Amino acid sequence: MIQDGSTYIIGEIGQNHNGSVDIAKLIVDLISRPITEDTFGLNLKPIDAVKLTKRDLEEELSVSQMNRPYNTPNSFGKTYGEHRAFLELSDEEHLDVYRYAKSKGLDFVETLCAKKCLSLLKLFMPDYLKVASRDLTNIPLLEAMAETKIPIILSTGMAGKKELDEALATITRYHSEISILHCVSQYPTEPDNLNLNTITYLKEHYGQFHIGFSDHTIGISAPAIAVGLGAEIIEKHITIDRHMKGTDQAGSLGPEGVYRMVRDIRITEKWLGKKDLYIDKSVTKAREKLERSIATIHAMKSGDVIHESDLHMLSPGDGFKWNQIGAVVGKKLKRDIPANELIYAKDIE
Repeated sequence: MIQDGSTYIIGEIGQNHNGSVDIAKLIVDLISRPITEDTFGLNLKPIDAVKLTKRDLEEELSVSQMNRPYNTPNSFGKTYGEHRAFLELSDEEHLDVYRYAKSKGLDFVETLCAKKCLSLLKLFMPDYLKVASRDLTNIPLLEAMAETKIPIILSTGMAGKKELDEALATITRYHSEISILHCVSQYPTEPDNLNLNTITYLKEHYGQFHIGFSDHTIGISAPAIAVGLGAEIIEKHITIDRHMKGTDQAGSLGPEGVYRMVRDIRITEKWLGKKDLYIDKSVTKAREKLERSIATIHAMKSGDVIHESDLHMLSPGDGFKWNQIGAVVGKKLKRDIPANELIYAKDIE
């Protein structure tokens, strides 16, 4: 579940299963694999959850759109309706993937695209329900989902403030277990359109909810940057093969990309640390080696009185600092010191 201090990462299968439960399970395997960082020997927290999408084709598109020819390299049917029907998993198949994900220790998120899709809840209870960007204005669907009292995740990809506020007003009549994901519904999202500063805006104006980022960019950089801006949730499309047939495959992360994205998110969490300015204990050796200390400009003899003009600063940093010059100037040396050597406490009377 979503917790403070740890980014909640959702691996989205979407339609990348290509209508196959077996492929969906292979993606679950990919999502659940352990993540390590070899240089420092770190075992990092893997992805938290897997997400599937359930559609009701009777409430998907108009008849004319469902019957239109769909002749593309990614088509699984002669018409768009046949294509969509091929990609749709049954309720029982969703249950099969749910059970498999749970056996791997993953949470399960389900995007529901129509009220009839709530039939899934007769078979299992997802940890979260997801509202797709296009349905933020689908008030009847929002009401039906909110009535379940299952925590809800909203994507803002096609919505502005007005649409978001209206959706929140609908859901909060039933509960306030809501997360909001900044999202741009452009596949892939062009750099000039991403506007990650929206995350900061959402945290400032909707801070009572969990704020995150649903990413449709190419690559792995945007999620880590989003975490740096305060995103608590990251959602990203996952596939076992980016060259596999399907419209979402090329824009998803394959096995190596998944590993690198999760690694970078978890390392970013460690990078962020705490709001403070301090000398970390890890820099002690470097500080002693590289920081400067009070040293002689020229050779000095035992019994010489030290003046400021006799001194400058050299490494290493294990001697007197310049803010301690009062402990050195005016004192007599107890031994001869060559030029450009540090003066230590044992060297002065």
